Amino acid sequence: MWRKSTYSGPDGNCVEVAFLTDGNVAVRDTKDRRGPALAFAPGEWDTFLTELSAGGFRRS
Repeated sequence: MWRKSTYSGPDGNCVEVAFLTDGNVAVRDTKDRRGPALAFAPGEWDTFLTELSAGGFRRS
């Protein structure tokens, strides 16, 4: 089941996340739902969220 953030705007341009039965996490672009999705192992996803929360992806 794909989910998107409640912060997504009405235009629908955002990413969706799916928690897969094997424990991995998939991410896709809502503008191309039939296009490719990225899959991450649980540890990779946790690291991504930690860095995101810490501001690790801010533009300099």
